[in-house]
Amino acid sequence: MLHVQNISFSYKKETVLSKVSFSVQRGKHLSIMGESGSGKSTLLKAIFGELHLNEGTITWRDQPMLGPNFNLIPGAPFLKYVSQDFNLMPFTSVSENIAEHLSVFEQESHEKRINELLKLIGLEAFASEKVKNLSGGQKQRVALARAIAQEPELLLLDEPFSNIDQFKKNELRYRLFPYLREKGIAVVTATHDSNDVLSFADDILVLKDGQIVDYRPIQPLFKSPKNKYVASLFGVVNEVPLKALKEYAESDTSILVYPHEFEVSYESGLEVFVAKCYFKGEYHRIESVSMSGQTLFFDSPLPLEANTKVFLKVSPQLVDARLWRS
Repeated sequence: MLHVQNISFSYKKETVLSKVSFSVQRGKHLSIMGESGSGKSTLLKAIFGELHLNEGTITWRDQPMLGPNFNLIPGAPFLKYVSQDFNLMPFTSVSENIAEHLSVFEQESHEKRINELLKLIGLEAFASEKVKNLSGGQKQRVALARAIAQEPELLLLDEPFSNIDQFKKNELRYRLFPYLREKGIAVVTATHDSNDVLSFADDILVLKDGQIVDYRPIQPLFKSPKNKYVASLFGVVNEVPLKALKEYAESDTSILVYPHEFEVSYESGLEVFVAKCYFKGEYHRIESVSMSGQTLFFDSPLPLEANTKVFLKVSPQLVDARLWRS
């Protein structure tokens, strides 16, 4: 449905996007990830039609989606965009903000639809509250409800949960994304938070300096990251020289290992000493130092005392998978 082909964009002489290509099918969810300044928000603006491309094309159902040089007002009837600015009406109520985005030809169903959306975003108690009195997170939820009021075919989300409290954020993710999938709404989410997408996205496109670093289905990308930059988007990652593992003593290669992928032993493996122990709820994140002075993080079900000596192992299957990908 959405086809982005070889697009580039520059602000004056600064290239922000360079030869970016991807596609999104009906009802699928693509996540765009990358560090701040990688081009995520710019890419969403380009799709929405706020920017005029230097080169390349964007099409929807084989119809071109053009920028401000061709359209006075960006956007299209089938497309909604939730930016980080929200663009709400501050002096009207939450219900009125949502109603403004419903069809004027379906007035009799407005109340039912508004109540459905208020329940989805968890703001039933704030239906009559003026938007100007809401917190930043509540305003963000209203912006989400407005965007999906008429069930667009394509939804663009720019850091959609960035202002929402953690306990509300988790609840909303598990409500919103299954709802969008059920309705067959294609989603493109720009985020730096892997929790926004790990359980919900179909594919991930990783940007760095405006260029695609990796673009694959989410599980293969997470399990076999292309490089440390990609892996680090999901949290802490270790770069382990294989020669530190006795089985690969002759190798000059390093592999990427997430903390949970280490096997902890008290008998053999990569020798490390515990430096710090961080409680993470269901497990403990251990910061350790190897004999060569390298800092390595691993997970343990039990807390470990400082200066405790343990050994870390990596499964042969994991080594083979990472070496193959590299």
